[in-house]
This record gives sequence, structure tokens and C-alpha cells, in this order.
Amino acid sequence: MTGRARVPSQPCSVLPGKRLRVSGRNSLAWVPSILLSPASSPRSQADDTDDGPVPGTPGLPGSLGNSKSEDPEVPDREGLQRITGLSPGRSALIVAVLCYINLLNYMDRFTVAGVLPDIEQFFEIGDSSSGLIQTVFISSYMVLAPVFGYLGDRYNRKYLMCGGIAFWSLVTLGSSFIPRERFWLLLLTRGLVGVGEASYSTIAPTLIADLFVADQRSRMLSVFYFAIPVGSGLGYIAGSKVKDVAGDWHWALRVTPGLGVVAVLLLFLVVREPPRGAVERHSDSPPLNPTSWWADLRALARNPSFILSSLGFTAVAFVTGSLALWAPAFLLRSRVVLGETPPCLPGDSCSSSDSLIFGLITCLTGVLGVGLGVEISRRLRRSNPRADPLVCAAGLLGSAPFLFLSLACARGSIVATYIFIFIGETLLSMNWAIVADILLYVVIPTRRSTAEAFQIVLSHLLGDAGSPYLIGLISDRLRRSWPPSFLSEFRALQFSLMLCAFVGALGGAAFLGTAIFIEGDRRRAQLHVQGQWGLPFVPPPPATTMAPRPASRYYLLVRLFLCPGPCPLGFGSACHRADIPLCPRL
Repeated sequence: MTGRARVPSQPCSVLPGKRLRVSGRNSLAWVPSILLSPASSPRSQADDTDDGPVPGTPGLPGSLGNSKSEDPEVPDREGLQRITGLSPGRSALIVAVLCYINLLNYMDRFTVAGVLPDIEQFFEIGDSSSGLIQTVFISSYMVLAPVFGYLGDRYNRKYLMCGGIAFWSLVTLGSSFIPRERFWLLLLTRGLVGVGEASYSTIAPTLIADLFVADQRSRMLSVFYFAIPVGSGLGYIAGSKVKDVAGDWHWALRVTPGLGVVAVLLLFLVVREPPRGAVERHSDSPPLNPTSWWADLRALARNPSFILSSLGFTAVAFVTGSLALWAPAFLLRSRVVLGETPPCLPGDSCSSSDSLIFGLITCLTGVLGVGLGVEISRRLRRSNPRADPLVCAAGLLGSAPFLFLSLACARGSIVATYIFIFIGETLLSMNWAIVADILLYVVIPTRRSTAEAFQIVLSHLLGDAGSPYLIGLISDRLRRSWPPSFLSEFRALQFSLMLCAFVGALGGAAFLGTAIFIEGDRRRAQLHVQGQWGLPFVPPPPATTMAPRPASRYYLLVRLFLCPGPCPLGFGSACHRADIPLCPRL
């Protein structure tokens, strides 16, 4: 061999400084790793799991010894201010405004659950029709989320949120004036409320991601997701208390529209649009440009951490959606069976403190669970890079038996039921902020709104869009098979809610699957943002002349399903077990 290096015909995507074997046409050549010239033009963000190099990225910024390639820079406070153009105080104020709106959204969503027995009496409907109220809203929210996800990756996010929240406030106010014989109109207005929620939920987390990085981002996301359980609990409390004060459940739906007007004003006056992905790029990295919608979908579909974590979050949505609508009604029926509360009769207002108590439990368990999950994950992350999905799995698997016990004990002791609900909801709430953090670090910035949108679609389509209706439908079917009584109403809802414990266990299994892929997907996204993904390298010489062991049949089978198309390292059929740690896809 001469002193000149032979570059492989197929470019390969590996980390600089790593050792790599490339099979040539005639023989194997081993040469020191070299880098090409840095890119000078903006990159079009093609599929970050593509087989070839990223278009428009002919070289790698930096040098072989640059630590940026191994450990991405975490900007300090001054660095963040320089990159985003916003002071730390202004960034924190923006997060506070986003938290207020998130709290308001969930407060409105669960105000209906707080007055559900009164709505059933007013419109004279059964459990399955009551479940449709939440199902129609979630279905609309789910359908519109991809639209706002696409727009949020390409247009000004501040104005998209302002328009959606203003429309949501108007429709919510209109839903409080629907007459008794127009139940279908209530369903229509609750469906239109999904416009505002879709415009906000898909966009707000990406704003936080563009303001903070690393542990700062995790902390801010935990603050942001505190608003979900707190807002849900306030919805129960506000709904039941406003109804008691006004003597009419319609007034419970007239509280949040006024607060929504305040939210629009705060968005206009406080929030500024930060540059997308700037806090995660190196100073010499080319800027990120969006790609087509189909390219985004293909990249997300080939991201196993995103898919599996979304399935796990779907189980969380199924359980929380079912409990949110049916837990107060179930607790009321339990008290009726125990003789502690008189039953709701047609024409009378339902008198029960269960909505208030369940709202307080939701607030407390949400704050405790979100904070506990983020802190445990942050500490475990120092020694285990798979800590995030493992904490989520522990939360779901741990909540399942406590939810089952809360249902089983309801006929004997309402106090024991509340205790088990408290523990189960605390464990469930550990997932909220961690799942959002997983999405933000395994997906590149120009696809995050789209990823948020499709996580919403998946989690609601298989989760809380149908779970309230499904629980109500099972309850009605069981109740019709037994003689009419208050006990049969209680038992029917009790047995149908036991489905939640089983779904929670399935979600825990999905998060365990996420732990298998999380390291590779996170590293791939980091390299892509820094302009170091899909670049041609010449491999270093081997450390030993020992022939590598052939890959196992199991590994080749995994590659067949996870790696369609040619091997990005140029191995083809000559893939060996020694190459597995270097594979950018596994």
C-alpha cells in the first residue's frame, strides 16, 4: 500500500475518531480518519435517518479533536441571551405566560367533567352520550393538531396561538347558552373548542425548547407541565363551586372565556419568537431549514424512540382521560351505594363534594408526580442514559395495581379509594414532562411541532378520544344486563373502569421498549443539528488483525426491519458483530 488513503465508494455516517471497517471491491484498507471542509451553505434538513449524506453538507465543522462532536455545547446564561436575543428574565416570563395558557386550557377541558351529573340531568342523557362530550372534543383536537403542527414548523408561532385561543374563548362562551333540546349543538361547540387547544398544545413546547437546553429545558418543561394536573384540578373545583354559587351549571362554562382574553393579550405583549434550533447548534454549524411534510413523516416513522414513547404516552392519555371524566361520577355512585349521599333525581341538582375532592387530589398528585418524575430522572441520568423511559415505565407499571385497588375498595371504604387514587395518579403524573423531554431531544428542531402534533394524534386516537365513550358504553351494556338499581349502576361503572389498569401496564411495556433505542436516537438528532450527520469519512487502521465474528441471525433480522435500503456504512452483506456499536441506526 502507498501512503495515500483510499476513500470508500459509499459515504458512511459515524462519529469522528471512531474505528470503522469498510469493505472495498478488492481488499480492506485501513487509514486514519480525515475530515472534509466545513459547510458554507444552509442545510436542507433531509431525513435524519437517510442512508446517504445530508444534502448540502459536504463537510464537518471543527476538527478531529473538537469536543463538540462528542459532547454538544451547553450555552451558559449569557450564551442563551446572545443566541435567542432574550434576557433570562424575559425567557422565564414567556414560560410563565405559556404555563398560564396551558393551565387555562386544561381548566376549561375538565370544567365539563366537574358538572357532568348536572349535564346528564339537564339533557336527559345516559353514560354513553356523556362520554361523547369528551370524545368529540378530543377527536376535533386530534384532527386539527397535524395542521397546526405543520404551520408551527414554518410560520410565526405566536400569532398562530393568538388566533386559536381567541377562537376557543368565543366558542366556549357560546356553548353555555345551548337550550335543553339541542344536545347535538353542545357536541358541536365542544368539538370546535379543539381548534384552540390544537393551536397551542403543538406549538408551546417547541417555544420552550428554543429558549432553553439540557437541564434548564427539563426544569422549564416540568414547570410547564405542572399546569396540566393543576389546571385539571381547578377545572373540577371551578365547575362545582361556580355551579353551587350561581345555582346553574351553565355559569361554570363562562369563567374561562374571560381568562382566555387575558391570555391573548399576554401573548401579544410578552411572547417573542425565538430562532428555531439556534440554542442547540454550534456557532459554525449551518442553519436548519424545514423539509417537506412527507419527509418529516418518514423521518418520524423511522424513529423508534418517538414511536414507542408516543405509544406509552397513549396509555397515559387513555387512563387519565377515563378517570378525568368518570372518577367524580364513580365516587358519587359509590357514596350512594354506601348510603352517604342521596342519589341524583331528575330535575334536582346533584349535591356532592366528590368533584371538589377529586380536583384537589388531581392538583396535588400532578405537582408531586411531575416534580418527582423530573427529579428522579435527572439524578438517574448521570449514571444511566436510559433513565427517562425507565422512570416513565416505572410510573405506569406502578400505577396499575393502585388504580385497580382504588376501584376494588370503593364499595367498602371511600377513604381507601381516595388514598389509592392519590398514589396511582402521582405515579401516572411522573410521565408528563419526561415524555415531552424525550420528544424534544430525539427529534430535530424543524420537525418538533409536527412530532408534537402526531404524538397528540396517536395518543388521543388510541387514548382519551375514545376511552371516555368506551368506558361509558361498557357501563351501559353491563347495566342493561342487570336489574335496575343504584348498585347495578355502580358495579357497571366499576367493572368498566378496571380496563384502565390493564392499559397502564401495556404503556409501561412500551416505555421499556423505548429504553432500548433512546441512546442512538438522541445521539443521531444531536449530530444532525450540529451538521455532523451523514458525512463521508475515511476509517482508521485496525487495532488488531483478528477477523471479526459474523453477525447473529437475530441481529440481521433486526437490521432487516429497522434498516431498509443500503447500509449507511457501506458494509452491505459483509456486516459483522464488531460493527454493531458503530451502526448509526442501532
